[in-house]
Amino acid sequence: MILKRYGQLNVFLLCVSDIIALISAWVSSFYLRFIVEIIPVRLGHPDFFDYLILLPFALFSWFVSARITHLYEFRIGLKSSQEILRLSATIFLTVLLIIAITFFYREITYSRVMFALFLMISPIFLFLIRRLFWSLIRRFRRLEIDIKRILVIGTSSLANRVVDQLEEFRYLGFQIIGYISEHESSSDSIGNLPVLGSLSEVKDIVEKEKIAEVYVALTTDFNTERENLLKSLSDSSVDLRLVPDLVEHMRLNAGIEQLGGLPVILLSQSPLFGWNTFLKRLMDLILAFLLVVVLSPILFLIALFVKLGSKGPIFYVQERMGLDGVSFQMYKFRSMKINAESETGPVWAKSDDNRRTFLGTFLRKLNLDELPQLFNVLRGEMSLVGPRPERPFFVEQFRSTVPRYMLRHKMKSGITGWAQVNGWRGDTSLEKRIEFDLFYIENWSVGFDLKILWLTLWKSFLDKNAY
Repeated sequence: MILKRYGQLNVFLLCVSDIIALISAWVSSFYLRFIVEIIPVRLGHPDFFDYLILLPFALFSWFVSARITHLYEFRIGLKSSQEILRLSATIFLTVLLIIAITFFYREITYSRVMFALFLMISPIFLFLIRRLFWSLIRRFRRLEIDIKRILVIGTSSLANRVVDQLEEFRYLGFQIIGYISEHESSSDSIGNLPVLGSLSEVKDIVEKEKIAEVYVALTTDFNTERENLLKSLSDSSVDLRLVPDLVEHMRLNAGIEQLGGLPVILLSQSPLFGWNTFLKRLMDLILAFLLVVVLSPILFLIALFVKLGSKGPIFYVQERMGLDGVSFQMYKFRSMKINAESETGPVWAKSDDNRRTFLGTFLRKLNLDELPQLFNVLRGEMSLVGPRPERPFFVEQFRSTVPRYMLRHKMKSGITGWAQVNGWRGDTSLEKRIEFDLFYIENWSVGFDLKILWLTLWKSFLDKNAY
């Protein structure tokens, strides 16, 4: 990621602040345990030096833990609550490593109470001292220390998006000097930034303003001008960054690959490839099999009640569209009367739907009619978590009226999903469902899947929109 090249000063200062905070917390923990004795000491008072020689190992454990939690990848600050949680997770791992180290060192018995105190007060010290250092970082930026002076070429919406993104990362040392217009005559400013000149003046402006980086954000209408600009700056020491006029076309998990030595821009792609596909499929197989085994008595009882409750088959099989637009047969416990759509045609269920059987109303309210889809998961047609599959009839309607609708088929369909646990199911906003489905696909991880499954257990089964 390009942003990893920036913010080195931030990382260095945060490391310094964390070392100061950890040393302070370590000494304070020793003081509270053995000098103040907030809990009476019964096994004698150790020499402070015995704990001082352990401090380098504690600091080493901290940086190992920080690598695991990716603590120093956040170089532009976090919300206070997020930073406290991440610091707490890192210090928790640190204390576990310290305990592991001292477990194998038997010459000295270290106080577990002191380690507990260190675990409790370290996040406070870390957070407070980090606040001071963030203030110092902002002061350095105001003094233009470790600043990258940036010039943006273009005045279109594409250039404005570049500026907006750079402004979000200003703590990394980005300082946008202004715009360069595609036209000889233009406005004096855009927003709070000046328009410093036109394309013919770029080289002089770069030298005069001591520009470090130039972001070229010209639309395809100015391809010739862009080529001329790049040639004119080819003998300059400035860093050139070309923003292709494809941003509006980039859809899902966009990125850049190399085909041999040829860069290829990915406009959309599934996040599941390689090990990701294997991990998700393995989790589906294990959990689906366990759920079938554990729930088999319930599945048997529901099947029996469906058979005895009304005429018709136990299972309802319906065509749905799944991964890459491929159709499959999805299983459900039958919750409606036979030929329920013979008069209405394909329609969504409603809260007062009289097509449901008496048992079906109960099954749909608790989502128990969806349980046979565990067999779809075992067959590989569905996943436990993913966008809910839709019927081809509705897909053909939505794909032409709902922007980005078909992108949800970049992921295998799921029994439950991020949209469902947030209440977007049934007769609710289709746009919102798509928004949540695409957020899930863009941010997929095994941990995210487990979170959704956990939320499903206590939230989705009592969804007010389930009918």
